[in-house]
Amino acid sequence: MKNAETPVVKVVLYGAMSSLGSALMAEMLRRQHEVIAILDDLTALAPRPGLRTKSGNLFDAERVKQSVAGSSAVICLLDAPGLPLNSEYVEKSIVPGPVEQVLAADALIDGMQAAGINRLFLVGDFDVLDDPETFDPLQRHAAEEIREALQSSALQWTLVNAPRGVPGLTIEHFSQVSSSLEPGLKEPLERLMRTATGIADELRLNLHIGEHVNFVAASAF
Repeated sequence: MKNAETPVVKVVLYGAMSSLGSALMAEMLRRQHEVIAILDDLTALAPRPGLRTKSGNLFDAERVKQSVAGSSAVICLLDAPGLPLNSEYVEKSIVPGPVEQVLAADALIDGMQAAGINRLFLVGDFDVLDDPETFDPLQRHAAEEIREALQSSALQWTLVNAPRGVPGLTIEHFSQVSSSLEPGLKEPLERLMRTATGIADELRLNLHIGEHVNFVAASAF
């Protein structure tokens, strides 16, 4: 239980409707952090203690500034479907492509700096930076542009490789005991929770600032 001396950690989350977003919400709430999920549909998440929803637009720096104001840190899942666009003309389930990801990152950086919020975890297809020869050149170029923009900013940033998600997972899946899980979910849930726990630990310990990290164990072949 929190007491009067416990610092309030407020985490803004873009990409809450993804499987990793669900894992992050579960982990942050477990640690008694406040989570502010930025959504187009404010009724998309069921109410629960410590969780708030706000409208926003990830592609507009001024709207980002308004959304993140007063927070402790921002987590943005660039590869998540349903990122807040505040537009009736874009399919909500679309995952942003490389060009859109660069535009979103630029708006996020500008908005956070304008709001005076420094700590950013940016999650996406950044494994292209580890092994560039095996990936799409456009995605690699986008990842490099995003990294350069972060390096030129005043933010305390960490790039995180996105784990493979599983469609349909919600925060409830990450709150169940293992004996009640549906068949086949144990491994993907553990994979996603490894990343969520890693990000939460990085936030608490303030580690790997200005670095690129991977929380997912290597697959066995």
